[in-house]
Amino acid sequence: MKEQVNSVKLSGEQLKAALSALPEQPGVYSFYDRNNKLLYVGKAKHLKKRVSSYFNKEHENKRLRVMVKQIADIKFIVVESEYDALLLENTLIKKHQPRYNINLRDDKTYPWIVIKNERFPRVYYTRQLIRDGSQYFGPYASVMMINTLLELIAGLFKLRNCSLLLSEKNIAEKKFRTCLEYEVGNCKGPCAGLQSEEDYNDSITQIKSILKGNISGVLNLLKEQMKQHAERYEFEQAHDCKVKIQLLENYQSKSVIVHPSIKDVDVISILNDAPEIAYLNYLKVANGAIIQSHSFEIKKKLNESAKELLAVALLEMRSRYQSTAREVIVPVIPDLETGHFEFYVPKIGDKRHLLELSLKNAFHYRKEKIDRMDKLDPVHRTERLLDQLKRDLRLKELPHRMECFDNSNFQGDFPVAAMSVFIDAKPARNEYRHFNIKTVEGPDDFASMEEVIYRRYKRLTEEKKPLPQLIVIDGGKGQLSSAVNSLKKLNLQGKIAVIGIAKKLEEIYFPGDSVPVYLDKRSETLRIIQRLRDEVHRFGIEHHRLRRSKGVMKSELTSIEGIGPATTELLLRHFRSVKKIKEAGEESLAEVVGAAKARRIKDYFSEKKTDMD
Repeated sequence: MKEQVNSVKLSGEQLKAALSALPEQPGVYSFYDRNNKLLYVGKAKHLKKRVSSYFNKEHENKRLRVMVKQIADIKFIVVESEYDALLLENTLIKKHQPRYNINLRDDKTYPWIVIKNERFPRVYYTRQLIRDGSQYFGPYASVMMINTLLELIAGLFKLRNCSLLLSEKNIAEKKFRTCLEYEVGNCKGPCAGLQSEEDYNDSITQIKSILKGNISGVLNLLKEQMKQHAERYEFEQAHDCKVKIQLLENYQSKSVIVHPSIKDVDVISILNDAPEIAYLNYLKVANGAIIQSHSFEIKKKLNESAKELLAVALLEMRSRYQSTAREVIVPVIPDLETGHFEFYVPKIGDKRHLLELSLKNAFHYRKEKIDRMDKLDPVHRTERLLDQLKRDLRLKELPHRMECFDNSNFQGDFPVAAMSVFIDAKPARNEYRHFNIKTVEGPDDFASMEEVIYRRYKRLTEEKKPLPQLIVIDGGKGQLSSAVNSLKKLNLQGKIAVIGIAKKLEEIYFPGDSVPVYLDKRSETLRIIQRLRDEVHRFGIEHHRLRRSKGVMKSELTSIEGIGPATTELLLRHFRSVKKIKEAGEESLAEVVGAAKARRIKDYFSEKKTDMD
């Protein structure tokens, strides 16, 4: 890598001239403040264009604006290619940890499988990488996977697990005796010269193939050896090969197998919809099987794009997992040119399924992290949900209070409306309200919605009570327009955010926008809005049933001569329904309203039944 280190001091009028002097070549740039403290390290395909872009426009991101104001010195290194720039950038970030650079966050030290650099190598798992010439495979996301592999290796190959120094001299001088592991058949006794180094190393070669994902190659070798032993009538050795084949095939059946045509590829996906953290997943595919899966998060500093984050993360993962795959499957192609591998964005087929699997892993990882944080800190959960609602619904402020409205009627009769209330994303049931429609005749949902919204917020403004930050209308464009009309009359349009949600496809409508927004079915924002709507449905249906019941009461009971509203209420409180009043005996009725009224009620329903017959 050819490097040329330069520095550009910035001060007032010299800035424009300094920027124009930057080279038009790939390289890495570093920003420093007046105290020579490193602020940021970045890579560029074209140093002059990239660095100048920081100073030639107003940035929306607040942190970026703050950083640019602090820049007093720029240092840059010219390299041969953009890929070299990416490698150098990654090295400098790891070394110096600049304040405004993203960083990959792992909350644990992942385990590795090590093949020790020694005669008759041991194979075991460790969390410490020691640069002593030993070979490390991993890291693995779970100890369970490590144990599965080590159990497989122990079943296939009888390796030593002692730490004796098995030098040629020590073995020749017979310094060691076999131990219990040899006696029970878990070791072939290399310490006592009972197993040759060549035979032991053959096992190590096969173990390396398995750890690299090349199970099919080991299977073919074992099948060939079994055949040769059988031809020579070496049935015990042939049986050993058969047991190993069965163990390997059983392990392979539990692996995630992809299409055999997909040999060696890397897969990386990203969830980049949060302002501060992105969640990623990396899959390593070798010989048609997924042999590594690693999910992680990146702490963003300057609202980096998915392309920028993928480039940094991919380099780190390929280095960590020692990948040499020539193809990388991605959701979007990073702004990176390299001759070492090629990017591919699949639209259909098995590779698309691989990308979706990686994305699913990222979703689960994010959910696990968020759930864990929510349980530890309920306040953080509330703030996170409100912030998510604000971003997804394009609100100007956090929706601490949300009110949802729904209309209901029965064949044009008994029109009612209901309101549910959520405070800090939780139901506030003591704040729920019912509305009897007063000015609308017949089944007119639009006019009913306009009346209810007007009455609700006219009262709040007159009583000088706080207004909600969000109004949710259960309905599409028509109901939403009616609600907006009422807010206009009250001079509240623009002061309260209002949206409509249509039932069928869960479409979200915004005032003045005829095209609906479709939220992700798995999003917490949609679930909260749906729950808010379900609550207003439940509350409204209860009230509507009561209204209808009272209407039936009036038509059935108060039409009886001598039975007024007070008696009707007394009867219904005791018998709970008109049907039970009809079925009650005269004595039971008399206990509640007296003998005379009981006689009238029984006579009324008897005559009505006769007329129907």
